[in-house]
Amino acid sequence: MKSPRSVTAAGTAGLDAIRENPAGAVLGLDFDGTLAPIVDDPAAARAHPGAAPVLARLAPLVGSVVIITGRPAAVAVEYGGLTGIDGLVVLGQYGLERWESGVLTEPEPPPGVAEARAKLPGVLAAAGAPPETFVEDKGQALAVHTRRCAEPEVALERLRSILAALAERSGLTLEPGRLVLELRPHGMDKGTALRSFVADLGARPSAVLFAGDDLGDLAAFDAVESLRAEGVPGVLVCSGSTEVTALAERADVVVDGPAGVVGLLEALL
Repeated sequence: MKSPRSVTAAGTAGLDAIRENPAGAVLGLDFDGTLAPIVDDPAAARAHPGAAPVLARLAPLVGSVVIITGRPAAVAVEYGGLTGIDGLVVLGQYGLERWESGVLTEPEPPPGVAEARAKLPGVLAAAGAPPETFVEDKGQALAVHTRRCAEPEVALERLRSILAALAERSGLTLEPGRLVLELRPHGMDKGTALRSFVADLGARPSAVLFAGDDLGDLAAFDAVESLRAEGVPGVLVCSGSTEVTALAERADVVVDGPAGVVGLLEALL
Protein backbone atom coordinates (compact mmCIF):
# COMPACT_ATOMS: atom_id res chain seq x y z
CA MET A 1 0.00 0.00 0.00
CA LYS A 2 1.20 3.50 -0.84
CA SER A 3 1.31 5.47 2.39
CA PRO A 4 -1.27 8.23 2.95
CA ARG A 5 0.09 11.73 2.43
CA SER A 6 -0.85 12.70 6.00
CA VAL A 7 -2.90 11.56 8.97
CA THR A 8 -4.25 14.01 11.56
CA ALA A 9 -4.44 13.29 15.26
CA ALA A 10 -8.22 12.98 15.01
CA GLY A 11 -7.84 10.60 12.08
CA THR A 12 -5.37 8.46 14.01
CA ALA A 13 -7.78 8.29 16.94
CA GLY A 14 -10.61 7.31 14.61
CA LEU A 15 -8.61 4.57 12.92
CA ASP A 16 -7.52 3.25 16.32
CA ALA A 17 -11.17 3.16 17.43
CA ILE A 18 -12.10 1.15 14.34
CA ARG A 19 -9.32 -1.36 14.99
CA GLU A 20 -10.19 -1.64 18.70
CA ASN A 21 -13.92 -2.22 18.13
CA PRO A 22 -14.54 -3.07 14.47
CA ALA A 23 -17.92 -4.67 15.21
CA GLY A 24 -19.28 -1.24 16.15
CA ALA A 25 -17.72 0.72 13.32
CA VAL A 26 -19.46 2.25 10.29
CA LEU A 27 -17.42 2.53 7.09
CA GLY A 28 -18.98 4.86 4.51
CA LEU A 29 -17.69 5.37 0.98
CA ASP A 30 -18.54 7.33 -2.12
CA PHE A 31 -18.44 5.44 -5.45
CA ASP A 32 -17.21 7.54 -8.39
CA GLY A 33 -13.73 8.91 -7.78
CA THR A 34 -13.43 6.95 -4.54
CA LEU A 35 -14.00 3.28 -5.40
CA ALA A 36 -14.09 3.81 -9.18
CA PRO A 37 -11.75 6.02 -11.22
CA ILE A 38 -13.36 9.03 -12.92
CA VAL A 39 -13.79 8.46 -16.67
CA ASP A 40 -15.16 10.57 -19.54
CA ASP A 41 -18.26 8.39 -19.94
CA PRO A 42 -20.07 7.64 -16.63
CA ALA A 43 -21.47 4.46 -18.18
CA ALA A 44 -17.92 3.18 -18.60
CA ALA A 45 -16.99 3.60 -14.93
CA ARG A 46 -16.03 0.46 -13.06
CA ALA A 47 -14.74 -0.01 -9.52
CA HIS A 48 -11.05 -0.55 -8.88
CA PRO A 49 -10.41 -4.30 -9.21
CA GLY A 50 -9.47 -4.51 -5.55
CA ALA A 51 -12.58 -2.74 -4.26
CA ALA A 52 -15.14 -5.55 -4.20
CA PRO A 53 -12.72 -8.14 -2.73
CA VAL A 54 -11.66 -5.89 0.15
CA LEU A 55 -15.25 -4.84 0.88
CA ALA A 56 -16.31 -8.50 0.91
CA ARG A 57 -13.61 -9.23 3.50
CA LEU A 58 -14.39 -6.16 5.63
CA ALA A 59 -18.18 -6.45 5.69
CA PRO A 60 -18.35 -9.40 8.13
CA LEU A 61 -15.76 -7.81 10.43
CA VAL A 62 -17.26 -4.34 10.96
CA GLY A 63 -20.64 -3.11 12.07
CA SER A 64 -21.66 -1.66 8.69
CA VAL A 65 -20.24 -0.93 5.26
CA VAL A 66 -22.33 1.58 3.32
CA ILE A 67 -21.74 3.11 -0.10
CA ILE A 68 -23.44 6.48 -0.53
CA THR A 69 -23.58 7.65 -4.14
CA GLY A 70 -25.43 9.98 -6.44
CA ARG A 71 -25.84 7.13 -8.91
CA PRO A 72 -28.85 4.84 -8.87
CA ALA A 73 -28.08 2.14 -6.32
CA ALA A 74 -28.50 -0.71 -8.80
CA VAL A 75 -26.01 0.92 -11.18
CA ALA A 76 -23.40 1.26 -8.43
CA VAL A 77 -23.91 -2.40 -7.50
CA GLU A 78 -23.46 -3.47 -11.13
CA TYR A 79 -20.48 -1.23 -11.90
CA GLY A 80 -18.85 -2.08 -8.59
CA GLY A 81 -19.27 -5.84 -8.90
CA LEU A 82 -20.92 -5.72 -5.47
CA THR A 83 -23.64 -8.33 -5.91
CA GLY A 84 -23.41 -11.04 -3.29
CA ILE A 85 -21.47 -9.09 -0.67
CA ASP A 86 -23.33 -9.88 2.55
CA GLY A 87 -23.69 -6.97 4.95
CA LEU A 88 -23.09 -4.28 2.31
CA VAL A 89 -25.65 -1.48 1.93
CA VAL A 90 -25.75 0.88 -1.07
CA LEU A 91 -27.64 4.15 -0.69
CA GLY A 92 -28.23 5.49 -4.20
CA GLN A 93 -29.48 8.87 -5.38
CA TYR A 94 -27.98 10.47 -2.25
CA GLY A 95 -29.94 8.19 0.04
CA LEU A 96 -33.32 8.10 -1.71
CA GLU A 97 -32.70 4.49 -2.76
CA ARG A 98 -31.46 1.58 -0.67
CA TRP A 99 -30.00 -1.69 -1.94
CA GLU A 100 -29.34 -4.45 0.57
CA SER A 101 -29.08 -8.23 0.13
CA GLY A 102 -30.23 -7.94 -3.48
CA VAL A 103 -33.38 -5.97 -2.60
CA LEU A 104 -33.83 -2.43 -3.97
CA THR A 105 -36.16 0.10 -2.32
CA GLU A 106 -36.84 3.31 -4.24
CA PRO A 107 -39.45 6.10 -4.18
CA GLU A 108 -41.17 7.76 -7.11
CA PRO A 109 -39.17 10.70 -8.57
CA PRO A 110 -40.52 14.13 -7.55
CA PRO A 111 -42.37 16.04 -10.31
CA GLY A 112 -39.66 18.69 -10.58
CA VAL A 113 -37.27 16.14 -12.08
CA ALA A 114 -39.69 15.38 -14.92
CA GLU A 115 -40.15 19.11 -15.55
CA ALA A 116 -36.39 19.72 -15.67
CA ARG A 117 -35.90 16.66 -17.90
CA ALA A 118 -38.37 18.04 -20.44
CA LYS A 119 -36.89 21.55 -20.44
CA LEU A 120 -33.19 20.69 -20.25
CA PRO A 121 -32.49 20.12 -23.99
CA GLY A 122 -33.95 23.52 -24.88
CA VAL A 123 -32.10 25.23 -22.02
CA LEU A 124 -28.77 23.74 -23.10
CA ALA A 125 -29.36 24.76 -26.72
CA ALA A 126 -30.27 28.32 -25.70
CA ALA A 127 -27.14 28.53 -23.56
CA GLY A 128 -24.92 27.52 -26.48
CA ALA A 129 -23.68 24.40 -24.70
CA PRO A 130 -20.87 22.71 -26.68
CA PRO A 131 -22.01 19.61 -28.57
CA GLU A 132 -19.80 17.45 -26.37
CA THR A 133 -21.96 18.36 -23.34
CA PHE A 134 -23.99 15.35 -22.28
CA VAL A 135 -26.77 14.64 -19.81
CA GLU A 136 -26.78 11.67 -17.46
CA ASP A 137 -30.34 10.82 -16.45
CA LYS A 138 -30.25 9.22 -13.00
CA GLY A 139 -33.99 8.92 -12.61
CA GLN A 140 -34.14 10.94 -9.39
CA ALA A 141 -31.69 13.57 -10.70
CA LEU A 142 -30.13 14.94 -13.90
CA ALA A 143 -26.38 15.49 -14.29
CA VAL A 144 -24.94 17.75 -16.99
CA HIS A 145 -21.33 16.81 -17.77
CA THR A 146 -18.74 18.95 -19.59
CA ARG A 147 -15.76 16.61 -19.21
CA ARG A 148 -15.70 15.75 -22.93
CA CYS A 149 -15.69 19.42 -24.03
CA ALA A 150 -12.55 21.03 -25.43
CA GLU A 151 -12.64 23.58 -22.58
CA PRO A 152 -14.63 21.74 -19.89
CA GLU A 153 -14.26 24.34 -17.13
CA VAL A 154 -15.27 27.19 -19.45
CA ALA A 155 -18.31 25.20 -20.59
CA LEU A 156 -19.24 24.46 -16.97
CA GLU A 157 -19.16 28.13 -15.99
CA ARG A 158 -21.20 29.06 -19.07
CA LEU A 159 -23.96 26.71 -17.99
CA ARG A 160 -23.91 27.30 -14.23
CA SER A 161 -26.27 30.28 -13.98
CA ILE A 162 -28.82 29.07 -16.53
CA LEU A 163 -28.97 25.62 -14.91
CA ALA A 164 -29.33 27.26 -11.50
CA ALA A 165 -32.35 29.15 -12.87
CA LEU A 166 -33.84 25.94 -14.27
CA ALA A 167 -33.32 24.20 -10.93
CA GLU A 168 -35.07 27.03 -9.08
CA ARG A 169 -38.04 27.01 -11.48
CA SER A 170 -38.34 23.24 -11.13
CA GLY A 171 -38.05 23.21 -7.34
CA LEU A 172 -34.69 21.45 -7.45
CA THR A 173 -31.17 22.07 -6.13
CA LEU A 174 -28.12 22.60 -8.35
CA GLU A 175 -25.09 20.71 -7.02
CA PRO A 176 -21.64 21.29 -8.60
CA GLY A 177 -19.09 18.49 -8.91
CA ARG A 178 -16.06 17.43 -10.91
CA LEU A 179 -16.92 18.99 -14.31
CA VAL A 180 -20.60 18.27 -13.69
CA LEU A 181 -23.67 20.22 -12.57
CA GLU A 182 -26.46 18.12 -11.10
CA LEU A 183 -30.11 19.05 -10.70
CA ARG A 184 -31.65 17.08 -7.85
CA PRO A 185 -34.43 17.35 -5.25
CA HIS A 186 -33.90 19.38 -2.09
CA GLY A 187 -32.76 17.42 0.94
CA MET A 188 -30.79 14.88 -1.10
CA ASP A 189 -27.23 14.92 0.20
CA LYS A 190 -24.72 12.43 1.50
CA GLY A 191 -24.58 13.98 4.94
CA THR A 192 -28.30 13.50 5.52
CA ALA A 193 -28.02 9.95 4.15
CA LEU A 194 -25.10 9.11 6.47
CA ARG A 195 -26.71 10.60 9.58
CA SER A 196 -29.97 8.78 8.86
CA PHE A 197 -28.15 5.50 8.30
CA VAL A 198 -26.27 5.82 11.60
CA ALA A 199 -29.44 6.80 13.45
CA ASP A 200 -31.31 3.79 12.04
CA LEU A 201 -28.69 1.43 13.46
CA GLY A 202 -30.20 1.99 16.88
CA ALA A 203 -26.84 1.87 18.65
CA ARG A 204 -24.05 4.37 19.01
CA PRO A 205 -21.21 3.39 16.62
CA SER A 206 -17.70 2.91 17.95
CA ALA A 207 -16.37 5.03 15.06
CA VAL A 208 -17.44 6.36 11.67
CA LEU A 209 -15.25 6.66 8.57
CA PHE A 210 -16.25 8.31 5.32
CA ALA A 211 -14.19 8.39 2.13
CA GLY A 212 -15.00 10.72 -0.77
CA ASP A 213 -13.46 12.77 -3.54
CA ASP A 214 -15.89 15.46 -4.71
CA LEU A 215 -17.79 18.50 -3.48
CA GLY A 216 -20.91 16.43 -2.92
CA ASP A 217 -18.99 14.47 -0.27
CA LEU A 218 -18.45 17.55 1.90
CA ALA A 219 -21.91 17.05 3.40
CA ALA A 220 -20.85 13.59 4.55
CA PHE A 221 -17.69 15.11 6.03
CA ASP A 222 -19.96 17.53 7.92
CA ALA A 223 -21.96 14.57 9.24
CA VAL A 224 -18.81 12.83 10.50
CA GLU A 225 -17.68 16.01 12.22
CA SER A 226 -21.07 16.44 13.88
CA LEU A 227 -20.81 12.86 15.17
CA ARG A 228 -17.34 13.69 16.48
CA ALA A 229 -18.86 16.58 18.42
CA GLU A 230 -21.16 14.00 20.02
CA GLY A 231 -18.17 11.90 21.07
CA VAL A 232 -18.04 9.38 18.21
CA PRO A 233 -14.50 9.01 16.78
CA GLY A 234 -14.48 9.82 13.08
CA VAL A 235 -12.17 9.60 10.09
CA LEU A 236 -12.41 11.84 7.00
CA VAL A 237 -10.69 10.24 4.00
CA CYS A 238 -10.01 12.10 0.74
CA SER A 239 -9.48 10.18 -2.47
CA GLY A 240 -7.13 12.82 -3.81
CA SER A 241 -7.22 14.36 -7.28
CA THR A 242 -5.99 17.52 -9.00
CA GLU A 243 -9.56 18.50 -9.94
CA VAL A 244 -10.95 18.99 -6.42
CA THR A 245 -8.92 20.16 -3.43
CA ALA A 246 -11.66 21.16 -0.98
CA LEU A 247 -11.87 17.66 0.55
CA ALA A 248 -8.11 17.31 0.92
CA GLU A 249 -8.05 20.54 2.92
CA ARG A 250 -10.50 19.06 5.46
CA ALA A 251 -9.50 15.40 5.41
CA ASP A 252 -7.71 13.48 8.14
CA VAL A 253 -6.23 11.09 5.60
CA VAL A 254 -5.41 11.86 1.96
CA VAL A 255 -4.71 8.93 -0.38
CA ASP A 256 -4.04 8.71 -4.09
CA GLY A 257 -7.39 8.01 -5.73
CA PRO A 258 -9.33 4.75 -5.69
CA ALA A 259 -6.14 2.66 -5.51
CA GLY A 260 -5.21 4.53 -2.34
CA VAL A 261 -8.68 4.02 -0.86
CA VAL A 262 -8.45 0.28 -1.52
CA GLY A 263 -5.00 0.26 0.04
CA LEU A 264 -6.29 2.00 3.16
CA LEU A 265 -9.12 -0.53 3.50
CA GLU A 266 -6.66 -3.38 3.05
CA ALA A 267 -4.51 -1.88 5.81
CA LEU A 268 -7.54 -1.81 8.12
CA LEU A 269 -7.93 -5.57 7.64
